[in-house]
Amino acid sequence: MTEKRTEPVARQTEDLLAQRVEKLKEFLPEAFSEEKIDFDKLRRALGDAVDDLPERYSFTWAGKRDAIRLLQAPSRATLVPCPEESVNFGETKNLFIEGENLEVLKLLYKAYAGRVKMIYIDPPYNTGNDFIYSDDYSDPLGRYLELTEQVDEAGNLLSSNPETSGRYHSAWLSMMYPRLFVARQLLREDGVIFVSIDDNEVQNLRTVMDELFGEENFITTVIWQKVYAPKNTARHFSEDHDYVVLYARNADVWRPYLLPRTEEADARYHNPDDDPRGVWKSSDMTARNYYSKGIYEVTSPSGKTFRAGVGRYWRSSKEKFLELDADNRIWWGPDGDSTPALKRFLSEVQQGIVPQTLWPYEDVGHTQEAKKELLKYVPFEQTENVLNTVKPPRLLQRMLQIATDPGEGDIVLDFFAGSAPLGQAVLKQNREDDGTRQFVCVQFPEPLPKPEKGLATIADIAKTRLHHVIDELNASKSTLGFEEKDERKEDLGFRVFKLAESHYRNWAGVAQNDDGELARRMEEFTDPLLPGWKPENVVWEVAIKEGFSPTSRIEKLPDVDGNTVYLVTDADINQSFRICLDDKLDEAAVRTLKLDKEDLFVCRDIALTDDLAANLALQCRLKTI
Repeated sequence: MTEKRTEPVARQTEDLLAQRVEKLKEFLPEAFSEEKIDFDKLRRALGDAVDDLPERYSFTWAGKRDAIRLLQAPSRATLVPCPEESVNFGETKNLFIEGENLEVLKLLYKAYAGRVKMIYIDPPYNTGNDFIYSDDYSDPLGRYLELTEQVDEAGNLLSSNPETSGRYHSAWLSMMYPRLFVARQLLREDGVIFVSIDDNEVQNLRTVMDELFGEENFITTVIWQKVYAPKNTARHFSEDHDYVVLYARNADVWRPYLLPRTEEADARYHNPDDDPRGVWKSSDMTARNYYSKGIYEVTSPSGKTFRAGVGRYWRSSKEKFLELDADNRIWWGPDGDSTPALKRFLSEVQQGIVPQTLWPYEDVGHTQEAKKELLKYVPFEQTENVLNTVKPPRLLQRMLQIATDPGEGDIVLDFFAGSAPLGQAVLKQNREDDGTRQFVCVQFPEPLPKPEKGLATIADIAKTRLHHVIDELNASKSTLGFEEKDERKEDLGFRVFKLAESHYRNWAGVAQNDDGELARRMEEFTDPLLPGWKPENVVWEVAIKEGFSPTSRIEKLPDVDGNTVYLVTDADINQSFRICLDDKLDEAAVRTLKLDKEDLFVCRDIALTDDLAANLALQCRLKTI
């Protein structure tokens, strides 16, 4: 009998630890012995880069090892499509994923590693309130499935992190560490992450991000003025701001895009002398920094003489000064007797404004504006369900302007999506600058205090918001006679997926010496798919775990000699594969597909005879379930 030659499809996500070890082996093969890291050899290979001092700076907390262990554990979950909750499911590149975000990030890792241009997250500020991301290190998926019920028999939330907890900051750090680790791997080399935070954890956030991203990749901390009026009831100070912390994947590569010039900025330019080069504004020609060629005297058109002043120096040499003056680039005042200033013409300045670190609410919105905008799109009946910490879309649009290219299809990720203000910001910014950005929003289905019609969880709020924002944009598009530019179709949609258990059986083991149970379990595993599986859902699980994104296209091919075959295509990576989930695969169907060595074909193991498996393995890249 011919032996089958098949390779199994991926049953779980990438092993991140194994990947890091492989990279180390690639760069330092001499540090390995019998496939294991030899730390003595590693130290010798690194030489002076190793710190052998008994005391050194380090950052740790109670539970850090468990957090790292959780990060290293592959996910056995899957994502199930929900076209009925989506908008334009078949065409859109935007994603809304409902589920525990670490599990989702692991599922997205293979498809999105090194592809995300910008990440924005608004994680729990750890103020002692409900703390939904309470991880179970032995079974994170099981914990998620348990928490979707959310309440115990007494009706209390299962997860909170009060300040009286002995591990108050540690619990928050253990939650953030693995998620930030995966987030960094998803960023492009020229990507950047923005993290909203307040004073409660900003210090710990900076420290853990220094460890994960490298302190050399810290960009800045933005101050966002989040309120427009002081809180007179404050015990000490009125807290008027939050922080937005920025880290780049590689600070040497990442550069911010310039912000659009405003009418206010342009209004500073005038043309009192009717210069034919247009409007200009004056700029000081002196500086405090010593310049050896900057010590000289100049004479104005009126005959008045000027020096730079005590402790100051002209910015240019006298020869350069006279050259500028001859070109009418020096302004001596309306009467020709004022201190000289340099004329900077609007036509010659860069067509944009360098981002600053202070963002006033007039420019990017405040918390009351954010709440008002949420209420515009989500018809709450219970005031208890209105989110208090929602961010204004204008704030997130500012980030999109700084960190993304409108026309390059940049992927933007938010894995603490809340009510999805980032999704709204992407849709609106794309409308404003004819952009093609794609959003990926991930939100835990955290239950609302008082479930109401159509709104049971925070994820429901987000989906409702996105639906209504899209309705508004479609309506305005029709009213204004909006025309697609450059023949690019505006993406007004989003695909909904939900985190779920895998469709594959999970081997749980049997009691020792229980041969009957072992035989029964082995019999079950002749078909590794769980009872009740749906073909489309299994196709998606195979696709995602093989590294195809949830924006892939799935087509049911015309009847292939009695077999049902699906074609899965990920246009972003220019790859595709065919999959058949029938109980039996016909040889004539295989011939119809005309597979070659570059083609990936997936089918169930029970559908193959030994001869057909051997032939297929020679003909194409064959994987089986």
